Amino acid sequence: MRTVLVKQLAVFGASVVALLSSASVLAAPQVRGRVEGAGQSVVGASVTLWAAGPDAPRQLARTRTKADGTFELVATGDADTTGSGVLYLIAEGGAVASRPQGAPNPALKLMVTLPEAPRDRVTINELTTLASVWTATQFLDGTALSGNELGLRIAAGNVPNFVDLTTGGLGPAIQDPLNSSQTTTLAKFNTLGNLLAACVTEMPKACDKLFAAAATPAGKVPTDTLAAAQNIARAPWHHAADLFALLDDFYPVRAGSDWRAVPHIPYLNYAPGAWTLSLVYTGGGLNSLGGIAIDGEGNLWADDNFLVGGQSTIFASFGGGLSKLAPNGTPLSPMTTGFRGGGIDGPGFGIAIAADDKVWATSLAGKSISVFDRRTGAPLSPESGYDFDGKLGQMQGIIVTPTGDVWALDNQQHQIVYLPKGDASQGRILGRTVDGKPTDGTLQVKAPFHLAIDHQERIWVTNSGSNTVTRFPAARPGSAKEFEVGFAPRAVAIDSQGNAWVANTVGHPGKPEKVALIKTKLEAMLSSRIGSGSEKDRVAQEWIDLYEILAEYPGGDVSMIEPDGTVLPPFDGDKSLTGPWGIAVDGNDNIWVANSTGRSIAQLCGVRTQHCPPGLDTGDRISPPGGYVGGLQIITDVAVDPAGNVWVANNWDLPERAGFKKVPPEALSTRFGGNGTVVFYGLAKPVRTPLIGPVQSP
Repeated sequence: MRTVLVKQLAVFGASVVALLSSASVLAAPQVRGRVEGAGQSVVGASVTLWAAGPDAPRQLARTRTKADGTFELVATGDADTTGSGVLYLIAEGGAVASRPQGAPNPALKLMVTLPEAPRDRVTINELTTLASVWTATQFLDGTALSGNELGLRIAAGNVPNFVDLTTGGLGPAIQDPLNSSQTTTLAKFNTLGNLLAACVTEMPKACDKLFAAAATPAGKVPTDTLAAAQNIARAPWHHAADLFALLDDFYPVRAGSDWRAVPHIPYLNYAPGAWTLSLVYTGGGLNSLGGIAIDGEGNLWADDNFLVGGQSTIFASFGGGLSKLAPNGTPLSPMTTGFRGGGIDGPGFGIAIAADDKVWATSLAGKSISVFDRRTGAPLSPESGYDFDGKLGQMQGIIVTPTGDVWALDNQQHQIVYLPKGDASQGRILGRTVDGKPTDGTLQVKAPFHLAIDHQERIWVTNSGSNTVTRFPAARPGSAKEFEVGFAPRAVAIDSQGNAWVANTVGHPGKPEKVALIKTKLEAMLSSRIGSGSEKDRVAQEWIDLYEILAEYPGGDVSMIEPDGTVLPPFDGDKSLTGPWGIAVDGNDNIWVANSTGRSIAQLCGVRTQHCPPGLDTGDRISPPGGYVGGLQIITDVAVDPAGNVWVANNWDLPERAGFKKVPPEALSTRFGGNGTVVFYGLAKPVRTPLIGPVQSP
């Protein structure tokens, strides 16, 4: 039965990949459609069909809209339509039907990206423009769309989540129960559509006001609606309140009415901190996500701490498996169970994807290491996993190095597992301590949590039970060095210049008495493992203690360690970091931080400051003071994909009301685990996936 299920999932996964790739092969493209603005036909607009790829886009056909806004495009006979690429349409000029005698609107420029072609009918309007721009922000330069092939396919495949390409109305994902009522994305999307529509329909001075508010941080003012949308998407925090104020300017509430006369409802009632567009995705067994990773096809893989639907608490949980989602959020793993077997049981923060199409994961409850086939989801490890004859404790971080070695961390037993070339039969346990002395040279770890490898083949390990990071050469683990960072460091990431970035969950509390108190609590958490009571209760109390530390002393920061070992002063994002847990580096070397209890993500300027807004230096905050929000619960990990989308793991939902109770209220008993993953579209510079070693551009 399981073999049949795995085969069915493999076929389903292949069909989804084929759907995302269907725009790459096109013979004689023919597209029919209509150009609209605020629901009105746009007459006399120039409509051009383009093919995007790694190089400059190729023009395939051009025409003009008729009196009813319709158009028909057929690629010219000499156009090369057999190459790979994504098709998109640009509509320029023309005038809405309510202004038939008016001159063409030079500021009107709209867009739609096609995830599949040909199409019998497609609509180009302000909503398709927003969906196409936000999903492909990192590949757009005016009307030119180009970039890595996978990233372009991912971008095109996500457009239908926002809009119905046939009608130009809202798409299914943005209207589903999670995204329509649990986040502001729907109202934010419509508000942006209303602002663009005001310019498209040539409301008095609307274009000038929109363009002034949509100027870049460097002061460049756009001259058309497409450029305005791109500016907002690239710097969603810039002039956020000014843009929102235009809603009242363009669509004031009329006397005797409670609502604005706008083309798209619902709209925002309050100014957002940033004009980000995020969507929440569930299914495939996603629940209480720990670590996440993106594979070479742009699919998300996630550790599920708990089984979805189980009445899990911190004291007793039903361990989950692994989940897999397509780049457009479609579940590719079994809906409830995810992928199971191979020893997987309640995986935590450890997940890594190898170049040989293997997915490695570590388990908290299973106290083992597991490996799965990336293409089918079938387990490749024994039913008990690799547990070294019961010598492992609760496992956390795991990586695969560029040479194929696998390194994993035993958070509970304070040790490191090494599998040369991924061969468990040759595996060794390193970093043990006997009578307070390390058994492998100077290698010693304390509740190791996450790890990374740099360009010099040195392994960096965060010690969550202290305020240190351990570094050692992969070929000589006994030659380890220790660096002081903030308290309770969690994730670590290496940028393209070889710097190690560390998320310090508690950070540097500041006052000496707070430092002493937190240090005492952390040490007490570790010593409790050898105290009285059951092992499960002791481990549960550790998590509760950490949560209470973060609640009592909100904050945290990020440390940067240069390749020569110099530790820079910590960065706290102007006090915008709260319980930083996960950390990722994008293709510009900017830093993305998952604020666990802050329920937000933060963006910091990296070492290549030429890719930061004017005036910012390394470690400065780019995101708004409250971070980027939308659909986030208590979060753990963060990852960037080849399209520049930022994926975030929802880990916990209601810890105090449900998860921390030995017998939770029945109505809330399934609400401890966080619900799904959240994708912030087009925010980051794309990266090559899977992440093996330091970050690389596609």
